[in-house]
Amino acid sequence: MKKRNIFAMIASILFMLISGAQVFAADKVAEVKTPHGFYAFVVIIPLIVILALLFMKVDMVAAGFVGGALAMIIGGIGLAQANDQFLKTIPTMLSITVPIINSAIAMAVFKSGGYTAALTLVRRAIKGKVEYFAVFIVILQAAATYMSGIGGGSAMVIAPLAFAAVGAIPELIAAMSIAAAVSFTTSPASLESGIVSKLSGIPVDQYVSEMRLFWIGFVLLAIVIGFYGAKKRKIIFKGEESAEFAGMTNAQIFKVTIPVIFLLSAVIVGPFINKAIGTPLITPLVYTVITLILIFVCTKFNLNQSVEAMVDGSTYILKSLFAVGIFLSFINIIGDTGAFKVIAGIAQSAPSSIVVPAAVLAGILVGIPAGAYVGSILSLVLPVAVSLGFSPVAFGFVAMGVGLGSQLSFVNITMQALSAGFQIPIIEVVKGNAKWVGGAMVILLVISFIFG
Repeated sequence: MKKRNIFAMIASILFMLISGAQVFAADKVAEVKTPHGFYAFVVIIPLIVILALLFMKVDMVAAGFVGGALAMIIGGIGLAQANDQFLKTIPTMLSITVPIINSAIAMAVFKSGGYTAALTLVRRAIKGKVEYFAVFIVILQAAATYMSGIGGGSAMVIAPLAFAAVGAIPELIAAMSIAAAVSFTTSPASLESGIVSKLSGIPVDQYVSEMRLFWIGFVLLAIVIGFYGAKKRKIIFKGEESAEFAGMTNAQIFKVTIPVIFLLSAVIVGPFINKAIGTPLITPLVYTVITLILIFVCTKFNLNQSVEAMVDGSTYILKSLFAVGIFLSFINIIGDTGAFKVIAGIAQSAPSSIVVPAAVLAGILVGIPAGAYVGSILSLVLPVAVSLGFSPVAFGFVAMGVGLGSQLSFVNITMQALSAGFQIPIIEVVKGNAKWVGGAMVILLVISFIFG
């Protein structure tokens, strides 16, 4: 398998150089025209190849390179034009500043122990009512993912704590999956929201604002599922509370949660406050500095550790944005052949009422086998949505569809984190999710039909 991939890439390089030599000095091509006839089929072959490689679990950058090289051959695109796309696209992705900042500061809150403290405090308060603990776990998963934009990172922290307290409840795991999926696809801190913003031209804050009610609705659905599962199975608490906080009073533990409460309030309520007072008071700079101070004052971290945790917390999203930037540059090369205009033309021939649900369904179906690469899937699907003039909400529905599809994927990071955290095989996570995540998908399709 590895040898076949290497040979394919070498062949692609040779073909790209041969074709590129013929048009290397060409000026920028004119506005892309819609291909017709047999050529209209040929130009979408690179997209089919990329999807096939992603389904085979080939790294998205490698898959994008192969598809981009094929597009250069098919479209007669030279190295100069390809290099221009490459150098323009990567900085564009890395310029998504607010999600990077939000993700970094949220990870600092993670590392300082704020979420563990919150779970400990709730466990003490509910006095054995496990169903309410399950509700809080889902809320915490949604809130943590929404603030950080990273579903897998949230699950890696929360799932082991939930397992230690209540064990592996299938409905709770499914609820956490749904909460994570709808949160990282609509978060002001996520790679996925950044991709939606850059491809659609919609500012991140506008996209997040228009999707907020739908995010809340699906989180409430997840809460109900988690509550139902814990109540039905009559689970009782297992084990003791976290050793880190066992000897602390409730007031001491609450102090550790203050950075969590502040950051969540700033991210969700901040825009409403700014609008109400008519000036940008709660800005990324302001809540980043205040959160760092609160971590220093309220937790065991000193000032240096607080800052280091924030800087380290930026690593994941920066790496992801860089990789997606490379991948997206190859997708843009494919776009220069007119591939997305062909697909958009086909979609436009369908009844307008089903175009958005069809795009959502496509996102779901691609997300299931290729769920490790939600960002790259959006990079493939959304250019068609852009061509069709989708609204911000319609873009959000497509993103949610891909996110929910990824929660039935064996290769998704959140799914792997839930498997490890709850100490069950990932096949069991997939089986347990099928019913509930599938139901959420149906609801999303209906909503996209009504509001899309």
